[in-house]
Amino acid sequence: MIVQAILVGLIAAWGSLDYAFGTLYTFRPIVLGPLVGLALGDVKTGVEIGASLELLFMVAISVGAYIPPDVNIGGVLATAFAISMGKGVDAAVALAMPIAVISLGIGNLVSAITPVCLKIADDGAAQGNDSKIMFTQWLMGAFATSYKFLLAFGAFYIGADKVQDLLDFIPQFILDGMGVAAGILPAMGFAMLMRMIFLPWLCTGILCEYPSAGCGNYSSNYCRGKIWISGRKTTACRKC
Repeated sequence: MIVQAILVGLIAAWGSLDYAFGTLYTFRPIVLGPLVGLALGDVKTGVEIGASLELLFMVAISVGAYIPPDVNIGGVLATAFAISMGKGVDAAVALAMPIAVISLGIGNLVSAITPVCLKIADDGAAQGNDSKIMFTQWLMGAFATSYKFLLAFGAFYIGADKVQDLLDFIPQFILDGMGVAAGILPAMGFAMLMRMIFLPWLCTGILCEYPSAGCGNYSSNYCRGKIWISGRKTTACRKC
């Protein structure tokens, strides 16, 4: 059990470390779910849960000041709990969002402490010592990665029995409803994305301008420094 808990913690830690490599988006459930399944000996269920949770968290992205639920911890722990208890997608969907929201709250408390490290970076900037700034960056990154590891490791190692009791307490018809909801998540996820990007002027551009781009007109207009997008003229090249 402890070995599996360590592996689950390492997977969550990688989800946090992903940002250090340029945000590869390997922290998403569709990537971490199969890894959790591999660590717990059930890759098939890990793939199924990861794909379903990816659709659940599809629009859980940080835009502006909005901080989304913790997709990393929510996806990893929901998958780990569901597999370890012999459950399926319905149980993982029921657990993922509450876990993600709780983890977000804990993360906000932790984030209120870590800025004390910025004093090192401020001193380095004042002294012209960029090594202190780099050290602060790696220090805060290591802290965040360690925090994710400890949170996932501790929750899985200590909380599996508690989560099982919670699932036993939930009426079966609610879990069945979660299973049905998981089935319609693909349609909901794509509908939410299309609602954000499916704009009338954008549709005009897709239908009318892509064919003209294929004919070569797009590049010639671009080089003149002007480009027409759905009747809107915008500057595209400042050098022309």
